[in-house]
Amino acid sequence: MPVDPADFRRALGQFTSGVTVVTTRDAKGRSLGLTVTAFSSVSLDPPLVLVCVDHRSEAHVGFRDAGLFGVSILAEGQEEVSRRFAVGGAAKFTGLELATGTTGVPLIPGALAHLECRVQATHDAGDHRIYVGEVLAVDAKPGRPLLYRDRDYRKLS
Repeated sequence: MPVDPADFRRALGQFTSGVTVVTTRDAKGRSLGLTVTAFSSVSLDPPLVLVCVDHRSEAHVGFRDAGLFGVSILAEGQEEVSRRFAVGGAAKFTGLELATGTTGVPLIPGALAHLECRVQATHDAGDHRIYVGEVLAVDAKPGRPLLYRDRDYRKLS
């Protein structure tokens, strides 16, 4: 029995997640990035995370060319940054000063945490590609996360 796509989307909307912006660079050094809620830890030893990226995203070229990516875990109050990176194209970087990690990946200033990763494995799954990254560097600060649920941004109460 096939699953109705609208029912599936509605059910998944009940899951609350944090919001990340995943960034990388292409072979010419241009920044690429997108908003990702499909992010998860995979392993503590070795430290691994995964991100799921829609096959239509232009960011794939950076994962391939650089083999590195950054994950910025957004803080409450960074909804505009999330919305900016939820659309395609290079305009999302206009007027935004990025930080640069120790590996050279671009990172979002003001985020609660930054993880710099090397692509360890990729897996195609439906309309997305799963990137497993070995965490090479990490930085975190205290704060409240930006949350996403039922197609809207939320705050901890």
